[in-house]
Amino acid sequence: LRLVESGGDLVELGGSLTLSCGTSGVAARHYPLKNYAVGWFRQAPGKGREEVGCIFGSHDVMTYANSVEGRFAISRNKAKNTVLLHMSDLKPEDTAVYTCAVDIGTIYGACPGNFGTWGQGTQVTVSA
Repeated sequence: LRLVESGGDLVELGGSLTLSCGTSGVAARHYPLKNYAVGWFRQAPGKGREEVGCIFGSHDVMTYANSVEGRFAISRNKAKNTVLLHMSDLKPEDTAVYTCAVDIGTIYGACPGNFGTWGQGTQVTVSA
């Protein structure tokens, strides 16, 4: 199972962007993302990794970091087997590599999850 992020881009201050997290690999069909906790993380240059938000549960419960609460939203596109990170009112401090991760150890799971499968990340740059 592999995770693949897409959607990163250069955007202006106050702009919006939606990132997508999907799966690939032979095992992908055995692990539909709708059944597992998926987290979005980011890491800016010179800083540690920060969990931006997470989605889990059979009824899609979401949690968010204080730094993005009210600006970012996570959703699932179950038909496309993706988890989306909708970002709005972007600020220069949101500039980072954004990565998704999935906890396939528990059906529906919880957040924070035991994330063992990670994507490679996608770059988001916000210009002032």
